[in-house]
Amino acid sequence: MKNKNKRDACPFEGSKVWMDGEFVDYEDAKVPVNSHSLHYGLGAFEGIRCYETKSGIPAVFRLDEHIDRLFNSCRILQISVPYEKKEIKDAITEVVKLNKFNECYIRPIVFVGDNGGLGIYIKDYDTRVAVSAWYWGAYLGDEALRSGIRAKVSSYARFHANTFMGMSKSTGQYINSILAKKEVVDVGYDEAIMLDTSGFVCEASGENIFIYSGGCIKTPPLSSVLPGITRDSIIEVIERETDIEVKEEGITRDELYIADEVFLTGTAAEVTPVREIDERKIGIGRAGEISLKLQDIFFNIVKGGNKKYEKWLTYVK
Repeated sequence: MKNKNKRDACPFEGSKVWMDGEFVDYEDAKVPVNSHSLHYGLGAFEGIRCYETKSGIPAVFRLDEHIDRLFNSCRILQISVPYEKKEIKDAITEVVKLNKFNECYIRPIVFVGDNGGLGIYIKDYDTRVAVSAWYWGAYLGDEALRSGIRAKVSSYARFHANTFMGMSKSTGQYINSILAKKEVVDVGYDEAIMLDTSGFVCEASGENIFIYSGGCIKTPPLSSVLPGITRDSIIEVIERETDIEVKEEGITRDELYIADEVFLTGTAAEVTPVREIDERKIGIGRAGEISLKLQDIFFNIVKGGNKKYEKWLTYVK
């Protein structure tokens, strides 16, 4: 009987994947059905973008910082990574070259295999590492980048700091994001905004959040959110390229409603304006001037147009 849930086309078919130190066809990059991570969600990953620069040479954006965060996530989760950072960086650039990508999204993942058996506690286990890549356009759509999105505050709260360690980008914690995203998309919105367990604005389902209000830009502190690479990039851009003050402090839900602008940042979402939250128009009701200015600066940087930020680019030659 045909599996009715099987897709007719897979965007990854025909690509090369780096897996456990070797390059294999995507179709041969197999994971055991009793992989511990598949059953219990213990794993860490990164989402990384490679952009075609103005010179025509692809460049991976902030590769060093992404790999540092991957290793930090594994340290927090007590997963031993069987490769050095340089080996994984080299695997990433080689995956881009082998697949002949000019632009792509890159996914390194560290997970636990099946050698330790199943059960919550595992004493001895095998750590597996893979790197895949594929073309992925604007995460929330091209129109979202131009005009902004509609968002809704989710009924699902973000984890308390002692419930799950949010400084790690770990696989299992994204169930929280999946539920929040599905909840709001099913009623017609584009993205979910999540509050922490104290009721303060935390982040979106897969993005950090900023507001512009009264001439100042605010974003929640790292104590309550994932340390986003794009978040860090935008803060540096604001401080270097504008005269706007940036504050990392708590944001209440009603502050969102009365903000002049709201925008999201993330590797997938890049810099995406928010035009509406909970049926309330934000500012002028479309992408704001500051959001679009920061978006323009960001895209110029990732495409190699601003030499001040050349350190953020790893060219794939």
